Amino acid sequence: MSQHPDELEILGMISTSYASETHAPTGPAIDPSYTAAFALAHEQAGFDRILIGYHSAAPDGFQVAAYVAQHTSRLKILLAHRPGVIQPTVAARQLATLDHFSGGRLAVHIISGGSDAEQQRDGDFLTKDERYARTDDYLDLVKKSWTAAAPFDHDGPYYQVRDSFSAIRPLQQPHLPIFFGGASDAAVRVAGRHAETYALFGETLEQTAEIIAQVRASAARHGRPAPRFSVSFRPILGRTEEAAWERAERILADAQAIKDAGTSFFSRASTQSEGARRLLETAAGGKVRDKRLWTEIAKLTGAPGNTTSLVGTPDQVVDALLDYYDLGVRTFLFRGFDPLEDAIDYGRHLLPRLREAVAGRSRLDLVAAE
Repeated sequence: MSQHPDELEILGMISTSYASETHAPTGPAIDPSYTAAFALAHEQAGFDRILIGYHSAAPDGFQVAAYVAQHTSRLKILLAHRPGVIQPTVAARQLATLDHFSGGRLAVHIISGGSDAEQQRDGDFLTKDERYARTDDYLDLVKKSWTAAAPFDHDGPYYQVRDSFSAIRPLQQPHLPIFFGGASDAAVRVAGRHAETYALFGETLEQTAEIIAQVRASAARHGRPAPRFSVSFRPILGRTEEAAWERAERILADAQAIKDAGTSFFSRASTQSEGARRLLETAAGGKVRDKRLWTEIAKLTGAPGNTTSLVGTPDQVVDALLDYYDLGVRTFLFRGFDPLEDAIDYGRHLLPRLREAVAGRSRLDLVAAE
């Protein structure tokens, strides 16, 4: 089920139509041909896995994942799933079934929800801390459903079942890889019990080191090994550093125009989450943090998600990524502002360089250990 803890993993993210902060949505919310082409572009570019996100107004992720699995052969899938939307025993069977039909390529990304308004659109009126407590109970029951050899009862604070049993187990044993998102204290507590990969937005090195230490301590309190860590960026590449920064300024101008026109899907996104608060804190510290962490899109949009960039030539961006690698990050998620074109470009210019640089670090570590 789990990969080697030091193995590099590179993720992308897809959507079912062409849209971003710089491209206003046009046409239907689901374009099957584009969805398939977008997924295949990631597979051909050498990404290991793609994230399918969750939003109360978005297409159903389970069905998108099944469609993507049909149209790819090697690409792994990370399905964002929000506890509380369906019963955990049902979710366990759905995820296990999809794992079989995808050939064991599925992982689940647990997002408890940082916005009260977003949750209430789907009828959920728990507080944030209550949502994370529910997630804890939810995952206990999901994992029981995946692993129990006989019918079982469960009496948790949010879920109770009697004589429950699932005849379908995940193809990956003992269960699917579990990614976990959330930056609040409540999220860190629950991640310590359940996360196998803990996902962060692209913050400063200091902020990243801080939360990595918190999650590692939380896992240790539960007697678990530290999870892997994932960081998400929106890389902006150029043949020269000057060209990269010129592109960043064009991206900012395009995003501002779309925001001013009120035509962006992202205008309905909430910035209530702790992750958004932390990114806005990053942006408040300056337009560029550390070597080349660009924060202007996060500031403009209110940081509703992955909105910080590393700007520069491919080699410069890899150099910045290695600083996060040295903190213990082994999974990176890259998503572009020109979604399809950037995925292809990353495959040509960024992914090979990053893999080569990490392999070089690994060789040096082996020599140093001898």
